[in-house]
Amino acid sequence: MIGAMALGFAEPLVLVGLLTLPVLWWLLRLIPPRPRRINFPPTRLLLEIAPKEETPARAPWWLTLMRLALAALVIIAAAGPQWNPPVAAINSSAPIALMIDDGWAAATSWDARLRTADDILARAENDHRPVALIPLSEGTRDISFATAGSARVRLHQIAPKPYTLDRHEALPAINRFFASVQDIEVVWLSDGIDLGRGADFVKNLAQTIGAHPITIVSGGIPEPLALTAADNAAGALTVKLLRAVSGGTADGTVRALDLKGLTLGEVPFAFKAAADRDTEARFDLPVEIRNDIARLEISGERSSGAVQLLDKRSNRRTVGVVSGSTADTSQPLLSSSYYITRALGPFADVRVAQGESPADAVGHFLDQNLPLLVLADVGNVAGDAHDRLARWIEDGGVLVRFAGPRLAASDDDLVPVRLRRGGRILGGSLSWDKPQPLAAFSRESPFAGLNVPNDVTVSRQVLAEPDAALTENTWATLADGTPLVTAARRGKGLIVLFHVTGDTRWSDLPLSGIFVDMLKRIVGLASTTAIAQTSNAEAKNVHEVASPNRVLDGFGNFGPPPSTARPVPTDFSGSASAEHPPGFYGPADSPLAVNTLTAADRLAPLDFSALARANHEIYRKSEPRDLRGPILLAALALFLLDSLVVLYLNGGVTRLIPRLSRASAAIVIVIGALALTSARSGAEDSPNNVPRAALETKLAYVVTGNQDVDSISKAGLGGLTLFLAQRTALEAGEPVGLDITRDELAFYPLIYWPIVPGAARPTEQALKRIDSYMKQGGTVLFDTRDAIVAPPGPGGTAQSAGMLELRKILSSLDIPELEPVPRDHVLTKTFYLLRDFPGRFSAGQLWVEALPAVNDDDEVSRRPARGGDGVSSILITSNDLAGAWAMQPDGQPMLPVVDGEPRQRELAFRAGVNIVMYTLTGNYKADQVHVPALLERLGQ
Repeated sequence: MIGAMALGFAEPLVLVGLLTLPVLWWLLRLIPPRPRRINFPPTRLLLEIAPKEETPARAPWWLTLMRLALAALVIIAAAGPQWNPPVAAINSSAPIALMIDDGWAAATSWDARLRTADDILARAENDHRPVALIPLSEGTRDISFATAGSARVRLHQIAPKPYTLDRHEALPAINRFFASVQDIEVVWLSDGIDLGRGADFVKNLAQTIGAHPITIVSGGIPEPLALTAADNAAGALTVKLLRAVSGGTADGTVRALDLKGLTLGEVPFAFKAAADRDTEARFDLPVEIRNDIARLEISGERSSGAVQLLDKRSNRRTVGVVSGSTADTSQPLLSSSYYITRALGPFADVRVAQGESPADAVGHFLDQNLPLLVLADVGNVAGDAHDRLARWIEDGGVLVRFAGPRLAASDDDLVPVRLRRGGRILGGSLSWDKPQPLAAFSRESPFAGLNVPNDVTVSRQVLAEPDAALTENTWATLADGTPLVTAARRGKGLIVLFHVTGDTRWSDLPLSGIFVDMLKRIVGLASTTAIAQTSNAEAKNVHEVASPNRVLDGFGNFGPPPSTARPVPTDFSGSASAEHPPGFYGPADSPLAVNTLTAADRLAPLDFSALARANHEIYRKSEPRDLRGPILLAALALFLLDSLVVLYLNGGVTRLIPRLSRASAAIVIVIGALALTSARSGAEDSPNNVPRAALETKLAYVVTGNQDVDSISKAGLGGLTLFLAQRTALEAGEPVGLDITRDELAFYPLIYWPIVPGAARPTEQALKRIDSYMKQGGTVLFDTRDAIVAPPGPGGTAQSAGMLELRKILSSLDIPELEPVPRDHVLTKTFYLLRDFPGRFSAGQLWVEALPAVNDDDEVSRRPARGGDGVSSILITSNDLAGAWAMQPDGQPMLPVVDGEPRQRELAFRAGVNIVMYTLTGNYKADQVHVPALLERLGQ
């Protein structure tokens, strides 16, 4: 360790008391007093008599030393000693250059880096040393010295950036700065991560700083983890987890959320081998749910690198294939749909119609609301299926057709261009033309950029009637200019026609890799609602851009885009930067995702070997340790030892021996009493103990068995309890987790019950206890946490997993009729005046027991609460209240609010206060409406 002492004192002036130790030494040497000498001749006769007891003239030197140590320990304890864990410190008087890696990799342990920087600045301030603060994200900013106090203010204004730092951008400014200084010490607070060119930066830095001393602070804290390369493959969605430093095993959880922030699934991951730097998490979910995933994140990891955003480009489309061929299915290579199915398989879920007529198969797939249909050599789609198919295309569906004998002989209007009857045969005995190869794709075509193979030829095709719109609707042509693929928009949808068959009868296109790439581009245009503008001139979208909508900060939280954010092209696929921070760009219903890392990025440890003279330190992981307790215990031990020594020197031990038997019995009695008291005090901490629970108001939650949900419930009620203590006169105890099958419920006025889909259903006995609790005046707040607006009562249309689980629970309870909270309900004014009750979400409603019908002429009966104290025994919400209340130990929110409104979390806490006050005080606020009438009557 370099530098400064690790021992500090809260009150260093108290150490002046150590100067009194010499005086204390002199006083201890005088006590007991030295005896006086008087010459008396007969005393010679007494010299030969051995005395039975002797009193020393002064205290022994070792006893005096022990008492001085006791006094010194008391003085030192009063000074408030603190032991600071090892941190980087400087041991010279030269100015300090403090370099800080402030990219996404530093966000997870940002607090530890700030503590280390604060300690360095504190030592610099004590030594009156100037400091140059160098955040490596501000590479173009000139570097200058400032006082330690000014540097501390600027330090706390720095926040980790949500993108990867290019340290090389800071080298010019660092070179200019070091060229202008003579003596300086360098401290580099590094994240230890190399995402490219890290070794070159270290080498250049070593040349720049020359002989100046440098300290590198790295390690000692949890290494950052990152997500990348999300792949919605067949059967599952996978994502890679990265770490830079191999060594040891690690595990955790990856969570999937949709655009509203609702959790769709959680899967574990593990680095099983010590040498592993990457592993994989796999979501085995239905394709419909996987397509709704918009955000993957590592639970407990606070950085933008631990977040992977997904957009419609990662959606796995479900494609229906209908074939008009009657080929024997036992010979798949002769089937019209075989090659199409194999080509679509890597990037789409393919459903092939089996044993149905084309019309029935089309109707069946339309019932499933598929985004894309493929018709292979289907002539006319007859009857009602034709009209339904046309409407489906108008609403945004994509229809891909392959030619064949049936289509060539039909008059179907669901084609992009007018077709000639029959077909064109190339290379036959009656044709002068040879089979034609493919021509290069134009820049306006969606296939632009694909390499056209030279060995693909077409021997037969369906020709299009020439007209003015043919060129505009052509996506691919043969070498002689005749169309191979044409397309046209119909309403919001698209019709695409391959003028050849989907098998090898008319061409060898299905045998080539270009066939797979062409279908992949077409599938990318499909959507379940509407497709983008995909006309011939618009398909490439080379000039279109998407503006930033919501972006991530360095900690992985959504927020508004900064002023420096710039739009990105709609085909952007790179990593985030200062101008393009990670987040969602474009419209809210169809956003474009920009991520911190690309699929090819990998983490590696930064190589510091070029800085051979550098001194290496680790980050401090904890706060300074208070040493007053151990020192006072040591002083107490010396005091007891001093007492025993004095007792021994005075002969008290021998007099105590006969009493040891009685004392031992007393000690046994005292120890037994203490053990009994401890056992009783431990029992009082249990929720089942009646006196303890009855004397203190506490909020309670139902333990679901899901660790994440239970931790959020506990943190949420804890945050609400703290908010109540700050804003109201209620000082409730710590929240209690309840097992409803055995714990006593009567002592808790409000029980929060988060609904977990798929959890084990409570037993009938437990539900009877809940029903009895509600009938005896208790209130249960059910939270489905899914922001469903539909009514939970009879006739409701909500079909979410949480709402269905809640209905199963309520089916066994005697539940009254429910209604949304009326505008004049007591809940809207028990403490704050509220219009709604948001949580993490704001779209849901709060449901309460419905008020009975009243006579409009009865003024008194129109009060918004009735009977008893008027408290509803059941409250139902879907806004995830506990998620909005949950706070981390450092005071930061545990979960982001979905809508992102600045006051939404404050309103969620206010809603919690109103609910608690409502359960505790009933309808007293309802009576306030009668105060003017009462005052008028008293005046008469």
